[in-house]
Amino acid sequence: MNQAVQKVDAVLLRYQQKWIGDKADVKLCEKSRRVGLSWGEAEDATEIAARSKAAGGMDYWYIGYNKDMAQEFIRDVAGWAKGMNAFMGEIEEEVIKDEDKDILTFVIKFSSGFRVTALSSRPSNLRGKQGVVCIDEAAFHEDLAGLIKAAMALLMWGGKVRIISTHNGDTNLFNDLIQDALAGKKPYSVHTITFKEALKQGLYKRICLVRGIEWTQAGQDDWTKTMYDFYGDDAAEELDVIPTSGAGTYLPRLMIESVMQTDIPVVRLSLPAGFEQQPERIRVAEINDWLDEYIKPLLVKLNPNQRHYFGEDFARNGDLTALWPLAELQNLNLHTPFVVELRNVPFEQQKQIVFYIIERLPRFVAGAMDARGNGQYLAEVTMQKFGATRIAQVMLSQEWYRNNMPRFKAAFEDQSINAPKDADVMADMRCVKMDKGVAKVPDTAKVRGADGKDRHGDTAIALALALFAVKTLNPAAIEYQAATDTTYTETMDDMGDDFTFEGGGAW
Repeated sequence: MNQAVQKVDAVLLRYQQKWIGDKADVKLCEKSRRVGLSWGEAEDATEIAARSKAAGGMDYWYIGYNKDMAQEFIRDVAGWAKGMNAFMGEIEEEVIKDEDKDILTFVIKFSSGFRVTALSSRPSNLRGKQGVVCIDEAAFHEDLAGLIKAAMALLMWGGKVRIISTHNGDTNLFNDLIQDALAGKKPYSVHTITFKEALKQGLYKRICLVRGIEWTQAGQDDWTKTMYDFYGDDAAEELDVIPTSGAGTYLPRLMIESVMQTDIPVVRLSLPAGFEQQPERIRVAEINDWLDEYIKPLLVKLNPNQRHYFGEDFARNGDLTALWPLAELQNLNLHTPFVVELRNVPFEQQKQIVFYIIERLPRFVAGAMDARGNGQYLAEVTMQKFGATRIAQVMLSQEWYRNNMPRFKAAFEDQSINAPKDADVMADMRCVKMDKGVAKVPDTAKVRGADGKDRHGDTAIALALALFAVKTLNPAAIEYQAATDTTYTETMDDMGDDFTFEGGGAW
């Protein structure tokens, strides 16, 4: 069996292996077309049904949205079974008597006593079933809600649920499931695989191998262009895993207002042009006076028994640096004690302010800092002082926003945070827009603040980073020391197992 497993690992690409290796009770996959996830899923189905009961074997139920998908999946299972020398019977057709019509199914029975069955998408087909169920191209099923409800019943008896699909619009229930899982509202594992990521991991090379043609970069580039040309305007959704949507404000005004409180201060420091040219002793002294007058009184009021976090969005000229602390309450809600905004503050004085605040946050656990561009310096020196396990240096990217902004929105929806009742903070939150299916502050977003100067959603990003620190960084890391660099970037490896794969047919 070990030899068989090694052969399978050699055949499957890395993202297929990660999908199969994820043993979560419920796992979701948002995927590009033409990347082979269903084919990889057929391998897992074969292994599950071929095992004895003592080894964890069980029945496997596959639900595609049409007959062709069902037949193709069963053929893939048969191919895997032969390759693994799993003892199976012939492909059979069976008829299930349903309420108003007979349902044709396709079945492979194994010597283990278990079977792989391809069903139609009627929810009633899953009644009384046990084992693993896979709903393929879920976004295109007519009654996905009913189907998921029926599938989840299998979990009671030790079964598992896999839900796989390309997107079919941002209002589809499948996209809602993905967003709820990313927000932490559902305890589901989420995998994402785009067409471009599949190419990076060897998709076209595998195709060339199966077809017996020589791989070249030029050939891959031509094939990639052909695929994008074929899907045309739909390529973003079909290949890039971006559900179609209209651009719109991410957080409704009433939702933001519902968490705002008048007693949370926003402390603002704007320095005059030329301040950076003052002697160091003058700059340090001026900032120390400001910290003692405006920040120290807020810090001494913090509850010494509560754990504290922060997020920071950096700017040197033009926009603002925003620092957003959070205190974790006994009920796990998050309280904002104050927010700090810095405009035209030199690098060294930003470091002075950030260090001052962190050193005085009671039971400080973790912070996440914007490490793009000039912000990389401040993020790095803060990490060096307070430790890599406590300071995340975040390269904000499309993938970071995709994976973290659902949690940001959920905090407002659940009213598990609070925020200052402040017009400029409101304007920042309203800067978050849906951009190609992903919530973010667009690069071109600008609003005029109460001081007459531009803002760029700065406090919204700082809050999103603070929530990232709360949910992502190790809460056990209480002590700190200088450590090696830990930079958070958005490759698939950095995000762990949050990605996937599709299929149909052999390579």
